Amino acid sequence: MKTKTQKLTFLSVFACLAIILSFVESLLPPIFSSVPGIKMGLPNIIIIFMLYKFSVKEAITVSFIRLITVAFLFGNFMTLLYSFAGAALSLLVMCLLKKTNRFSQVGVSIAGGVFHNIGQIIVAILVLGTKEIGFYLPVLAISGTVAGIFVGLSGILLLKYTQKYKF
Repeated sequence: MKTKTQKLTFLSVFACLAIILSFVESLLPPIFSSVPGIKMGLPNIIIIFMLYKFSVKEAITVSFIRLITVAFLFGNFMTLLYSFAGAALSLLVMCLLKKTNRFSQVGVSIAGGVFHNIGQIIVAILVLGTKEIGFYLPVLAISGTVAGIFVGLSGILLLKYTQKYKF
C-alpha cells in the first residue's frame, strides 16, 4: 500500500512529465502548416497511462495540474479556457468508455482525441460567436483520430515497459 507521500510523489512526477511533453510539443513545427491547431497530443500519453495504470481521479488530477501549469508558463487565459474545455470533455468520454470495458486503450484514446477537439470547437463557437467554425470539425476529427491512435499505442508501450515497477 502506498503512503500519501509516495502517491503525491508519483502524481508530481507524472504531472511534470506531462508538462515537459507539452513544452516539447510546443517546440515542434506544426504537422500541417496550412491547417492550424493540429498537434500530436504528446502529454496525453501520460494521461492515458494514468487512466490505465492508476485511476480516473489520478488521471484527472495530473491532467488539470498540467493544464494550469502550461497555461501559466506558456499561454494565457484563453489557452486555459480552450485546453480546459477540450480536456474536460475528453476525460469524461475516456472515463465513460473505459468503464464499459468495450473499447481498447487505442479506442478510448481515439475518442479522447476527437472529443478534445469537439470541446475546443464548442468554446470557439461561444467565444467567436459564430457557428461556422464548426465546419472545421471534420478536419480536427481526422487529426484527433490519428493523434488518438498514436497516443493510445504509446500508452500501451508505456504500460508494457513499466509493468515491473510498483507505483
